[in-house]
Amino acid sequence: MLLKAIQQRKNTQSVKWDAMQEIFEADDLIPMWVADMDFSAPQPVLDALNERIQHGVFGYTIIDNHVTDAIIYWLKQRHKWQIQTEWLSFSPGVVTSLHMAVQAFTNKGDKILIQTPVYTPFYHVIENHDRQVVKNPLKLKNESYSIDFVDLENKLKQNVKAMILCSPHNPVGRVWKKEELSEISRLCLKYNVLIISDEIHADLTYPGYQHIPIASLSSEVSQQTITCMSPTKTFNLAGLNVSYCVTENPSLKEKLDAYFTKQGFSMLNTMGNLALQAAYNHGEEWLEELLLQLDENRKYVMDTLEKETDLKVIRPEGTYLLWVDCSSLGMSGEELQQFMIKKAKVGLNSGLGYGEVGEQFMRINIACSKETLQEGVERITTAIKAIS
Repeated sequence: MLLKAIQQRKNTQSVKWDAMQEIFEADDLIPMWVADMDFSAPQPVLDALNERIQHGVFGYTIIDNHVTDAIIYWLKQRHKWQIQTEWLSFSPGVVTSLHMAVQAFTNKGDKILIQTPVYTPFYHVIENHDRQVVKNPLKLKNESYSIDFVDLENKLKQNVKAMILCSPHNPVGRVWKKEELSEISRLCLKYNVLIISDEIHADLTYPGYQHIPIASLSSEVSQQTITCMSPTKTFNLAGLNVSYCVTENPSLKEKLDAYFTKQGFSMLNTMGNLALQAAYNHGEEWLEELLLQLDENRKYVMDTLEKETDLKVIRPEGTYLLWVDCSSLGMSGEELQQFMIKKAKVGLNSGLGYGEVGEQFMRINIACSKETLQEGVERITTAIKAIS
């Protein structure tokens, strides 16, 4: 058993566990919100970090071939994508990279397209830099989301400069098929729209689904794509601030690197470097065990909520986040959030944070122990039965 659930995370300066009072105005909740896991990182990662701690020096750290070779190995091994060392740029996090890319490749007032409902920071990286949000709402039918390609083309041809793609998609859990990615790339190439692809959940897919990096489709697509990736979601390393961008187009990469330098981002931290190497070189067996556990958790939540309540769970193909349709409760988005906090005593992400189309939804993080998961789900079902 390689996977180890950490039952006690309180008083560890954990956002998920120790910021509940600030976020929810309550500290007696089961936290199933922000996207980190209640599982310890793989033992090879812990060993590498412990070895460095014993060394005792944490000076300025270079990014050498040990780091780049680990990334190249991982992307080829897990995603059948052969990249080159010179395509890599480094960043403290994927959201940081999105901020940098938006500033480097667009100007104030430019239009940037996103597919809603979508990860909340996508709005911030556009609006905070005085760009315009253009929405291509995903279509929900039979408890599954798809892309409205007619609307997508209509929007892209209205002088959109960039599209921020979420692949796999957070929060709806779609792992985009090759045909879908091909059509996205065809339209972006047709209208000269830069693709900025957030693929942080790439490794977290369920049986029967395979993540495809959009830049791997062809050299032509790769020349017009910035791919943002990280081991942090996969191996629960978010606090170590390590991520990277893959950019094949030399002129785009030069401009991106220049912007990172301008903002003072020029190196990773020592522990992030080591964690990335250890995770990518030695973490695959741990990941396979994690995926089995997440699949069990996914099935438990879906089966229980659909049996005990009228909530509809959007079946996830990837990520450890469940997108749950709560419209049967007949509440507004604010009422729904307060119900979950005050009646169910669970801390979930309100769908309102992902756009107005998410008002009747809640997002549930299932990357936790069976005990935590069961208690959280039981609290939800009990609270709903009490008002039925």
